[in-house]
Amino acid sequence: MNNSVLHIHPTDNLAVALRDLAAGARVEVAGRSILLPVAIPQKHKFTLDELAAGKELFLYGVLVGRSRTPLVAGSLLTTANTAHAAANYTLQDAEYQWTPPDSSSWQSRTFQGYLRTDGRVGTRNYWLIVPLVFCENRNVAVLRRTLDTELGYATTQPSWSVAPLLAAYQGGSSSEMISQITPLRPGVMATKRPFPRVDGIKYLLHDGGCGGTRQDAQTLCRLLAAYIAHPNVAGATVLSLGCQNAQIPLLKEALEGFSSGLSKPIHYLEQQAMGTEDALLQRALQVTVAGCAAANESVRTEAPLSGLTLGLECGGSDGFSGLSANPALGHVSDLLVALGGRAILAEFPELNGVEQELIRRCKNSTAAARFADLMQTYARRAREAGTDFAWNPSPGNIRDGLITDAMKSAGAARKGGSSPVVDVLDYTEPAVQAGLHLLCTPGNDVESTTGLAASGANLIAFTTGLGTPTGNPITPTLKIASNSDLASRMPDLIDLDAGEIIRGKRSIEEVGAQLLQLLIETASGNYRTKAERLGQDDFIPWKRGISL
Repeated sequence: MNNSVLHIHPTDNLAVALRDLAAGARVEVAGRSILLPVAIPQKHKFTLDELAAGKELFLYGVLVGRSRTPLVAGSLLTTANTAHAAANYTLQDAEYQWTPPDSSSWQSRTFQGYLRTDGRVGTRNYWLIVPLVFCENRNVAVLRRTLDTELGYATTQPSWSVAPLLAAYQGGSSSEMISQITPLRPGVMATKRPFPRVDGIKYLLHDGGCGGTRQDAQTLCRLLAAYIAHPNVAGATVLSLGCQNAQIPLLKEALEGFSSGLSKPIHYLEQQAMGTEDALLQRALQVTVAGCAAANESVRTEAPLSGLTLGLECGGSDGFSGLSANPALGHVSDLLVALGGRAILAEFPELNGVEQELIRRCKNSTAAARFADLMQTYARRAREAGTDFAWNPSPGNIRDGLITDAMKSAGAARKGGSSPVVDVLDYTEPAVQAGLHLLCTPGNDVESTTGLAASGANLIAFTTGLGTPTGNPITPTLKIASNSDLASRMPDLIDLDAGEIIRGKRSIEEVGAQLLQLLIETASGNYRTKAERLGQDDFIPWKRGISL
């Protein structure tokens, strides 16, 4: 990719600017010589031919929009001249033929993980504190201040200090002068950890558990149960008020569906039964510290790469995401599937327009029918809530070249590589089979990553073109930049730069191999992701029908 423009698929009537193109410039692309009537910013798309209003627009070989107005060759696509359009889809019985990538150099590779009693392998070893209802959030905050400080999971002093600002105020400085003074960075002084093999205590704060619908409470309990049963979790302390919809028996029932063959300590504490907050907090501290002592006995052991379950995520996408970071991640997904591992592709609103390709790749008609049903149900619920898949692209997406949802989806789907779809999962359902799974979640970054972890992802690879700090409480989340400018501008967030693909320095396969190596190091505990270092523990349960 060392040219100024890219024509992705032979049937496309659009091309992508790989760098800023000036008005009046002439570009050679797809056998055409086009004089650009307007400037084309990098990442954006332009037409190859003269098109009448209402003509279909193709990118990645799929329908991504329709022209609102007549367009001359070289026209820049904008929301003013382009409307969302996605292809219809039907169920198919044709058998999908897949040629796996060459994975021979990875066959003997292993990682160091925590083997659990149900046969799954953890990449981290956490203790969870889980409130069943938002009424317990204050008690969880008290526990967090005590445990993180005294067990060494927080710093002994703030990462920032306002001391120079206060000194200026006390010295009589005006508010305008104070606003120009730089706060201090005193540095990080970590307390020695008494439980070095416990990676941390994680707190699943949320605003649910009561009110809402009974379905909300059931879904929340399934989600919390999935996190407690997760291979990255050693045990849990569960706090209940006592009168809420999300009751302890409901959580226990949900756990039975996740924990076949699993044995881990779970402590249930009910505030209304115990009386005072002090009684609840004292008992919570006792069982949690005792649980951490037991979890500290766990040791990492060698595990094959088939023990990895990789969540595939994108957020803050740009016009390069589908050309660099996403296909590189797709290559990793294919390699992992070839090695007997699992990959999970989520964000159903961002599969709008590529449904037919995914249906074609489904291993059986049951999976294909379920995918179509979940997509249609989701789209209908969105319309009933007064929205539509067409509204999915964010202002940042549009600014950086993703004009329609189908255009965004065509690039986003490339995270799933080309392997067959072995199963289709609804929200919170576990990925059990080896191979690629489709998981129904929103496109919202945190709601989606929350769901990926619930389905068993013990690693998440998150591609981004604009930059996002998103992480997950229990699953290490690596960020892959689609462009090198982002990687250099936001190095505190980005773990790997895929922008070298755009600059023609490295191939998709080379960056994919680099990413897989980094994932192995992360799974083994040798690399802490940028999101982990920032303490980015994002957790948002999905209330269905109100989120894209």
